[in-house]
Order: sequence, then C-alpha cells, then structure tokens
Amino acid sequence: MMPAARESLLDAAYTALAHRPWSAVRMVDVAAAAGVSRQTLYNEFGSKDGLARALVRREADGYLAGVERALAAHADPRERLTATAEWMASAARENALVRAMLTGCWSERLPSPALSAVPSSSAVPAQRRADGPLPSPGDFVRIVRDRAVAVLAGPGADPADTAELVRSCELVVRLALSCVSAPPGEGGAAELVRTALPRQLAA
Repeated sequence: MMPAARESLLDAAYTALAHRPWSAVRMVDVAAAAGVSRQTLYNEFGSKDGLARALVRREADGYLAGVERALAAHADPRERLTATAEWMASAARENALVRAMLTGCWSERLPSPALSAVPSSSAVPAQRRADGPLPSPGDFVRIVRDRAVAVLAGPGADPADTAELVRSCELVVRLALSCVSAPPGEGGAAELVRTALPRQLAA
C-alpha cells in the first residue's frame, strides 16, 4: 500500500476517535471513510489493536517532530526552550492521544495499547515499527531533553561540559509536562520557563 493510503486510514481512525470512544470505532467505518476495502485495512494493520498501535506511534512521531521544529525556530537558547515548552503544552491540549502518552493517563475513550513490543508478523515496515515498543511518559522526558541538549550544545560537545545544560533542559521538559496536568494561568508554559531558566543559558 502507498504511504498516502496508510495516512488516510490513520486520519480516518483519528477522526472517528474524535466522535466516539475507541471501543465503538469500527474497522469497516474506518475503511469506508478512507475509501478502501476492509481487507485492505486488515492487510495494512493486521487488527484493530494494530491500528491503535499505528495511530499512537504516528501521534508520538508528530509530537516529536513538533519538538524539533520548536527547537529550530530561534537562535537564542532560552527562546528555543521556551518555544519547545509552549509546543509541548499546546500539543497535549489539542490532542487527547498526545496528552495520554505524556501523562500515562488513558481514558476509557482512547485506545490504550501496551507500551511493550508485541509479536509482529507484518510485512509492512511502518507496522513492524508500530508493533515495537511505544514511548512511556519517562521516555518522552528523556527524548525531548536529549534532543534539546543536542541542538543547544552542538555536535561534538563534551558531556562533562553540558551537565548544567542537561539540568536546564530537563527542568523545561518537566515544567511543560506539569502544564499538561495542571494548566497554568496567564502567560502559560512560556512564562514559567522564562522565569525558571537562568538569564544566560549557554552550553
């Protein structure tokens, strides 16, 4: 199947989930909304659980791509981290699956696939990846922190020289996650981060 068709099926599943609980989302309806046969849907994802894993994997990848964009959006390190915190909070506010992944709180409306890998017999590379381990809340903290450190420190940075930067990046990530669980008042995540970070943030 073409990647575009897989995306259409995932889009259809995501749209269906916005209108009804995952338990009420039917494979035949997802296939029809994407304009393919139900057999094509099963060939691509294997099962409804496979579709759920693929959907969670896609939303995780989209969230992390947004982190990369936020980190690249400014030259100033503090503004890069501020933009990242804003993205983390807004992505979770707008996407129930992202919110569940970041907090570990999966409502009954959502699919809640096991985070551990599942046996995969799929011939579809993207599905084999989805059948692999899915990131936990702790994994997201580590991944975003490490990406921020890598961007801010630059290639070839000595780990011994980046200890303070690592602490600052982890603080930003955890502050942003606190905004997901308990939304802040006026100023939002950006104001919290600007207040918490040192004036001079250098690798």
